Amino acid sequence: MSGFNRQAHWQQVYTEKGENQVSWFQERPTVSLELIEAVGVKPSSAIIDIGGGASRLVDALLDDGFEAVTVLDVSEAALEAARARLGERAAKVHWVNADVTAWRPTAQFDVWHDRAVFHFLTGSEERLAYVRQVAHAVRPGGHVIVSTFGPEGPTKCSGLDVARYDAEALHEQLGIRFRLVDSSKELHQTPFGTTQQFLYCYCRVE
Repeated sequence: MSGFNRQAHWQQVYTEKGENQVSWFQERPTVSLELIEAVGVKPSSAIIDIGGGASRLVDALLDDGFEAVTVLDVSEAALEAARARLGERAAKVHWVNADVTAWRPTAQFDVWHDRAVFHFLTGSEERLAYVRQVAHAVRPGGHVIVSTFGPEGPTKCSGLDVARYDAEALHEQLGIRFRLVDSSKELHQTPFGTTQQFLYCYCRVE
């Protein structure tokens, strides 16, 4: 999909569905929060949530006292849902409406977090563009947490084909500049009573 079509697709999804009507919804993103805590960042550390959209990760980060949180999503409707939910606290967050593969970072981050964006990038050029963005946006010594569908995860999601990864294959996509520190799998319970296997990889930027 081109960036334009991808934007139109996700805008429609978040216009038509509430946050808990999509399969990847989590009441509390426990694994992501545990990984972010484990890397040892400070409240002042800059964190960006790629594809954060209507995710509740931003709520939890604010609850934990993080002061420099950025949420990027291709859908303005998703971002608006999160801003509405946060109310006055939304002013504490930097919101970016952009396609991550075409976005131009203007700052560097200590933590890059992505749950369920990378596996939608099924074209090699899209994946290369994504990795370039990570390399530009995360400072040396920074932390990269990427979660995709695992080897036993779905082959399609929200009407789109997806790529599935094990830890070795996902790390290979990111490249040797990113040192694989840890990986884990999660059986995510969807709002519809089904399960999806997610893979989480944590890397350090060399």
